[in-house]
Amino acid sequence: MNITEVRIKLVHSPGDKLRGFATITIEDALVIRDLKIIDGPRGLFVAMPSRKLQDRCPSCACKNPLRSRYCNDCGRRLRERRGPADSSGRVRLYADIAHPIHQEGRDLVQTRVVEAYQRELEASRQAGYVAQRFDDLDYDAYGEPAG
Repeated sequence: MNITEVRIKLVHSPGDKLRGFATITIEDALVIRDLKIIDGPRGLFVAMPSRKLQDRCPSCACKNPLRSRYCNDCGRRLRERRGPADSSGRVRLYADIAHPIHQEGRDLVQTRVVEAYQRELEASRQAGYVAQRFDDLDYDAYGEPAG
């Protein structure tokens, strides 16, 4: 796998473990957005883009996030722990949208993104720093709102 570009958007929010977002380009052909750079207990790591898992209300069939206690449409109380459990027995609340198939792929993505993050962080401390632009990676061409 050849990662041909890594873009970093730094996040400055004290008290939060999120340090930034990354967008990677693979083989100048495939873009993966919204990788999160997180400061964990063992240092920086990269979380893959994910979405909240949902299920339907038994009363009105409205979709609700698994963490919801009440239906967003009809207001009915929803039962607890209604999603699929992971290997430790906890309810899975999110599902990866894109992820590496094997550890070598994950290590490559993690290494390249963390290195790019460190370079961007260092550059941000210099006078005249201008953050990377993401204008060419918006969703306007597909009829979806940017941002």
